Amino acid sequence: MKKLFALSAVLLSANVHAGPFAPAAGQAGSTAIHKDDASFVDWASGWQNYLPGTDLVDSWKTPAKALGKAVGDSFDIVSLGNGGQITLTFDNPIMNGAGYDFAIFENSFSDTFLELAFVEVSSNGNDFFRFANYSYTPSAVGAFGAVDPTNLYGYAGKYKQGFGTPFDLTELTGITGLDLDNINYVRLIDVLGNGSENDALGNKIYDPYKTVQSAGFDLDAIGVLHQNLAVAEVPLPASVWLLISALPFFGGLRRKTPA
Repeated sequence: MKKLFALSAVLLSANVHAGPFAPAAGQAGSTAIHKDDASFVDWASGWQNYLPGTDLVDSWKTPAKALGKAVGDSFDIVSLGNGGQITLTFDNPIMNGAGYDFAIFENSFSDTFLELAFVEVSSNGNDFFRFANYSYTPSAVGAFGAVDPTNLYGYAGKYKQGFGTPFDLTELTGITGLDLDNINYVRLIDVLGNGSENDALGNKIYDPYKTVQSAGFDLDAIGVLHQNLAVAEVPLPASVWLLISALPFFGGLRRKTPA
């Protein structure tokens, strides 16, 4: 519903200003990756800790819709609600390769109706680390207002439906407790967008606020560009090794037993 109401308001917004970051999908210098790009090797396969926020009706609370390949429409999504969050998991860990490592898809119908989310990753599911993010949108954006993508960096939701916002794990190099070749969890937290939250530089963050029914960030999918397919050897318990080492002894006993 919010997407339809927003259509007539996008061109009327006064909050569009050219910023320093990559432009919308299809424009020169954009980092957007189309859902059908052959670079994708996998997609999120599981979810946990879905904590929906406010202003969200039940019909948009289906986390399974965020699994598998991005659909690229306005409906096959799970909404976070204002201030909500979700964590997605993967059959194989995401790893740090050359360039971008994964991309997140939202369902915006346009290049400027952008609902944002913070992006955090974890190796162990307990310790999460957030990508640095920057918002240069100068003032509050109405519920169906517009945001210039060139004012945004480090948020999911920078690009319209069908195009993923990519993230490079290299940006998190050197963080204790994070194995960049073993990322098993990606957590998305809706940005409230009313200026109550700040970016990495202390700037107030604005996005369309306050939307309702399918409020906040709408997750379509997470695509993987680099995955770790190495299967670690599972160490055997000491008791098993003890049994194995004793087998020749028992075999010797059997050989010495009279027929």
